[in-house]
Amino acid sequence: MRERIALFVILVGLTAFIYVFQYHVNTLWGYVLLLSFMTIYGIYSTLALQHKKRKLKKQPVKINEDFKPFVSIMIPAHNEESVIANTVDNIMQMSYQHFEMILIDDRSTDNTANVLKNIELKYPDKVKVLIRQQDAFPGKSAVLNDALQLATGEAVLVFDADATVEPDFLSKMIPCLEPADVGAVQARKVIRNGSYNLLTRCQYNEYVLDTYLQVGRDAIKGAVELRGNGELIKRQALEDIEGWNNYTITDDLDMSTRLHIKGWDVRYCPSAEVYEEGIIYPVPLFRQRRRWLEGTIRRYLEYSSEAIRSAKMSLRAKLDMIAYITQFIMPLWMILEIVIRTFKALTGKGVLQNELVSSVVIAIITAIGFFMAIRYSLRRYDNQKRIDAFIQASYTAVYMLVIWFPMVLFICGKILFCKKDMNWGKTTHGLVMEEEAGHQNINNLEKELQNT
Repeated sequence: MRERIALFVILVGLTAFIYVFQYHVNTLWGYVLLLSFMTIYGIYSTLALQHKKRKLKKQPVKINEDFKPFVSIMIPAHNEESVIANTVDNIMQMSYQHFEMILIDDRSTDNTANVLKNIELKYPDKVKVLIRQQDAFPGKSAVLNDALQLATGEAVLVFDADATVEPDFLSKMIPCLEPADVGAVQARKVIRNGSYNLLTRCQYNEYVLDTYLQVGRDAIKGAVELRGNGELIKRQALEDIEGWNNYTITDDLDMSTRLHIKGWDVRYCPSAEVYEEGIIYPVPLFRQRRRWLEGTIRRYLEYSSEAIRSAKMSLRAKLDMIAYITQFIMPLWMILEIVIRTFKALTGKGVLQNELVSSVVIAIITAIGFFMAIRYSLRRYDNQKRIDAFIQASYTAVYMLVIWFPMVLFICGKILFCKKDMNWGKTTHGLVMEEEAGHQNINNLEKELQNT
């Protein structure tokens, strides 16, 4: 109910502001001011990163070779029989071997439980298996809280069931966790099948943009966020915030905010990359992004007052969090601006042509902002050529607008008028592998027919 009231107040206030000020000031300029603020903030974080690099060049960080905490690797698996064995085999090849692995079957209806038991037999000294009952509390947070009871590590590393990493992954992550004030470290997430189709390519570029944003937030010691896959968390920090929140649909974002409120720093390690499978079909993609966005907005609504009042949370983290809230104010502003202008035109209080021109200008300005940020990210963090970065930034900016902007309105309506649910929006993994296997079988069959 608190989330619903807070969102209602925000929407009423923003609508009143836009409606009233359209009669006195062209609120288009207010929207431009908001976008300018986000641009200035992006430039500030970029300059901070350059300063950090120069500082590290003069005074490189000395790695403490004696800091080797025992790590409990947790991998929840719900109907993941097609990918989980490959994931475990890959992680077992890491050079940092001071770990245990806890595999959790979360109420699967396929053969996942048996696959996990076979993995446990294959790696008896490293792997523990937890089979959750069908009536267990749903959600990834509850899965991880159950696994934490079995964990003996000084730190916890969480992977998705389709994750793959390079052998030096954990060796790169561990030094970032050593400082006393650091509670967690997030690795860079990369879409493994980015070249599969246009949808996966857009997701790949979206993740590159996220890398740029996370690196910037890390450079200013802002509110870096965990991303669920490839997150390394100190057990002390976990216990301080009493584990994962069972009543959230985005365990990673919820934990990030609670860590910051408690005064823990969250760092980002771009050199450690965790690869995951991009979604190849539109409907599952919308379902996943719906969960991400709903969890993000609910998280801000639930914890904003606690963050402001927190004496432990740094001022930089607070300002950074406020800056990122504008990501969701901007789509609301844009949509409300268009709706109000259209309403004025239809009721005779404005000229439709003039109102539509303003709306088009707003859309163009927003698209240019996304385009510039994505293009810079692709050039900086994916080393793309200018022309390639230009083309990919163009269609990825359209993808971002189509995915995120209408969904903000949908989620706001859901929070206001629907009962909160725990619909986690499970993402199916292994579809690309299955299709590739199917194509291979067809090719083999064709070859056999040709031979006969």
